[in-house]
Amino acid sequence: MFLYSLLEVSEQTTNVVKWISVAGVVLLLGVIALIGFLKNGKRLDSKKIAFAGICVSMSFTLAILKVSPIQYGGSITLASFVPILIFAYVYGLADGLLVGLIHGLLNFIEDPYILTPATFLFDYLLAFASVGVMGLFGKMQRKERGVLPVVLGCVCVFSLRFLSHLFSGMIFFSQDQVWVSFPAWATGNAFIYSFIYQCIYVPADAILATAVLIALCKTGVFDRLVSLMRAKKNGQ
Repeated sequence: MFLYSLLEVSEQTTNVVKWISVAGVVLLLGVIALIGFLKNGKRLDSKKIAFAGICVSMSFTLAILKVSPIQYGGSITLASFVPILIFAYVYGLADGLLVGLIHGLLNFIEDPYILTPATFLFDYLLAFASVGVMGLFGKMQRKERGVLPVVLGCVCVFSLRFLSHLFSGMIFFSQDQVWVSFPAWATGNAFIYSFIYQCIYVPADAILATAVLIALCKTGVFDRLVSLMRAKKNGQ
């Protein structure tokens, strides 16, 4: 019954889940911040918080500049993941997860469209939280102006994002929500339909973000940003 309730459709689902989800995620972020504070046993890093705010703001702004090749979502943004990917690369998995969730929540508030609580989970929480994985690649050895760890991290993040949207699309399809007119062979299976749908925009978004990161690495801008964000205060 619980699983069914996650998939159940209601005319008021979007409005109701919007506010419940916002409250739930805000609470979740508070818990994560508290755990991080207790674990570190020290004051919160004001510099990290400042960079988190800057990166999330930049990502949110870039996300507004988008092209939607298909109806009902599925937008190609102006490399909107790049700022929070850099943040995650510098500060690691946990902090990257946190800024990813915040960015996902802001996107949801700006343009909420969901069918069930489960699609909210996949489209706005898991898909954006995948940014945290970039933090694992920040620990890899990397030559000056090298691109391999950065590119691998970006590919992994967008692969996880693709999977999250894929599962969400399958749930939409199961509720007879066919948004785009595909050939008959593509509309007879939830997996095929959702797979094609996600392929229209996620890979393009990934390629654009990867290209920008490579350009930043090759020009040395990425290294300067990383050094600036990792620099310790005097006396630390």
